[in-house]
Amino acid sequence: MRIVIAEDSVLLRAGLIKLLETSGFEVAAAVGEAEGLLAAVREHRPDAAIIDVRMPPGFSDEGVRAALVMRREAPEVAVLLLSQYVEERYAADLLSTSTSGVGYLLKDRVADVSVFLDALRRVAAGGTALDPEVVSQLLLRRHRDPLDRLTPREKEVLALMAEGRSNAGIAAALVVSESAVAKHINSIFAKLDLPHAEGDHRRVLAVLRFLDGET
Repeated sequence: MRIVIAEDSVLLRAGLIKLLETSGFEVAAAVGEAEGLLAAVREHRPDAAIIDVRMPPGFSDEGVRAALVMRREAPEVAVLLLSQYVEERYAADLLSTSTSGVGYLLKDRVADVSVFLDALRRVAAGGTALDPEVVSQLLLRRHRDPLDRLTPREKEVLALMAEGRSNAGIAAALVVSESAVAKHINSIFAKLDLPHAEGDHRRVLAVLRFLDGET
């Protein structure tokens, strides 16, 4: 799997390169600013790009804006955003442009190697991966319809869906059967008034509904 890294911190960039290469990934390019990211993606067409949210020159949302440009130019390239702090609107910005291949993690999560690599692989395979801390804050802030219709257990299931977990992963986390998880998910779809759709599209719509309203 070919990866492009965009991270302005020299130490973190070097650490990511070493971690990925020793884990069997190929790092096609590693840059420190947004324009370099776009040039690297155009040249190498990687499977995924790991992108810092805040990069030179303004250290505001340069990484996110570059990621949105990248998604328009090369939608097949997965995006995993890294952020120092929880800023869930950035996850919503990316999810609103695509229904697959999107992740958002806090930088602290990189230290948990297995969690970080699992998120990267999931995103590169076309899934989603949202940091549990982002999901936690979103749950605390939601006190309005239609999410108020959900039971506490359904909110737990939706939170795990937002992290990008499969039905099997949700079942393992909650210590319930996969059939029970499927029933909860169908109930969530019904209560959120989500239309029937093929594949995993309704899961993404549910996550977007979960994110909507705070951006």
